[in-house]
Amino acid sequence: MAKSGGFKEYQRENPKKIQIEERIKNFNEFEILLPKNIIIEQASRCMDCGIPFCHTFGCPTNNFICDWNHLVYKNHWKKALELLHLTNNFPEFTGRVCPALCEKSCTLSINFEPVIIKQIELQIIEKGWEEGWVLPIISNYKSGKKVAIIGSGPAGLACAQQLVREGHNVVVFEKNNRVGGLLRYGIPDFKLEKHIIDRRIEQLKAEGIIFETDVNVGSDISINYLKRTFDAIVIAIGAYEPRDINVIGRDLKGIHFALDFLINQNQINAGDKLCNEIINAKDKEVVIIGGGDTGADCVGTAKRQGAKSITQIEILPEPPKERQIYNPWPFYPKIYTTTSSHEEGCKRLWSLSVSRFEGENGFVKKIYLKKIIWDENNKLEKTSFRESNEPEIEIKADLVLLATGFLHVKPDTMLTSLNIKFDEKGNIKVDNNYMTSESKFFATGDSITGASLVVKAINTGRKVAEKVSLYLNSI
Repeated sequence: MAKSGGFKEYQRENPKKIQIEERIKNFNEFEILLPKNIIIEQASRCMDCGIPFCHTFGCPTNNFICDWNHLVYKNHWKKALELLHLTNNFPEFTGRVCPALCEKSCTLSINFEPVIIKQIELQIIEKGWEEGWVLPIISNYKSGKKVAIIGSGPAGLACAQQLVREGHNVVVFEKNNRVGGLLRYGIPDFKLEKHIIDRRIEQLKAEGIIFETDVNVGSDISINYLKRTFDAIVIAIGAYEPRDINVIGRDLKGIHFALDFLINQNQINAGDKLCNEIINAKDKEVVIIGGGDTGADCVGTAKRQGAKSITQIEILPEPPKERQIYNPWPFYPKIYTTTSSHEEGCKRLWSLSVSRFEGENGFVKKIYLKKIIWDENNKLEKTSFRESNEPEIEIKADLVLLATGFLHVKPDTMLTSLNIKFDEKGNIKVDNNYMTSESKFFATGDSITGASLVVKAINTGRKVAEKVSLYLNSI
């Protein structure tokens, strides 16, 4: 444990943020790291709880949270970093974008404010970079085996790093012109500035990983080439097939998928040449369909672009402000949350579904919504609903962003040319060794789970690397 009774001596202290009127002027990160003395005090709040639910129940990577909290409290930062890297390849990513499942299952969450685990994690790795402790780990053993990884998101990168450290030759193929996958193109810069990715990629290159960008596997290079050249291939292409809505007026201009909108802005920030039209919210009445994290990212992006108004529509009912009896600790709390993007200005509406769109001269101008009545018998998992008989609700809309989630992997030339089976949800089906139905082809990340969290992608990337290495050692 850290300090006996530290959780009673110190209250939770969250990091400060740059004021809203200043931060919406740009796309920079706006959370300010806590001073060293404060972060040590916060680490001291970690209690001797007997069973550390934070990493045995909450954290998908099973981080040694209590241990590195204790090390930070004792001012042993380098040891804390070594322990953090044992389970998480990229804590600078999760320390910024993870929803902190660990904090929700922290024992203090029963009747206190939890330890700021996510922030401590972030400050451990940032101190590591500052002090020069994050160095390439180069394997002295060379297996002579070659592995291709298709996709450079968090799962692909974690898998690549684990395999190259096992002494294998690793080549990562990325269809875009920059490495990072969803980290690079899907997450707004104000949550994750892209130089954070670049510095980690330099470490991976130094460890021996080769990155081939602007390569679309299946068209730019063939599957037969991969089979001839590599001893194992890992598919880590994510789950980019968006969920659409089939209503009257869907074909009007000005209605876009949320990810297209977010990618567009990230490309502009990076100075990339855009192949598609620019999607901009400036001076527009913006309506975002979907109340999840992607929808919130759209809120923050539209705000920075200068939207006239922003309304976010959610089909689910407004969650309660506190945990209910049917949603006990340590399970993730199904409660009302306000993100930093919502704080910047957004109207939120609940229990509404899209009925139809209406436009002028081919462009969307209005959206009509129907009130939804949910079955109260199943309070935790809302699965049954009906439309109300009340009149439609009319809202002005110059720009509509569909943040309604993702279904599964996007069918492409590569997948259709392989003998790969899919599960009932459309995800790539793998066995207990993460191998697909195609010999020596493995899969990981969102491509096998459906759209999920960065921390879970890192975890599955590490797991598949272990199985791939065992396979390579057996052939």
